[in-house]
Amino acid sequence: MQNSAEFAQLRTKFRKFVFPLTALFLAWYFLYVLLSVFARDFMGTRVVGNVTWGLVLGLLQFVSTFVITMVYARWADRVFDPEAEALARRMGEHR
Repeated sequence: MQNSAEFAQLRTKFRKFVFPLTALFLAWYFLYVLLSVFARDFMGTRVVGNVTWGLVLGLLQFVSTFVITMVYARWADRVFDPEAEALARRMGEHR
């Protein structure tokens, strides 16, 4: 199965979805880290009461993780998993 064209196509589809999403998240994460190191005044600026930009952006890290997880799960349910199951069935028939 691993050497089949269908599997290669499915793997490519997976990578085209997952790699850009991972790169986007890592860029966002490293931006937060870099801001924490090099823009301390900005990160320490209070937005409301004792809430700073650093805290807001840090909490948004968690939010973005959940959003990415939901986006991936929805994509996998609608696009990837049905194709992977169909491929597995076809390959099982060719045993």
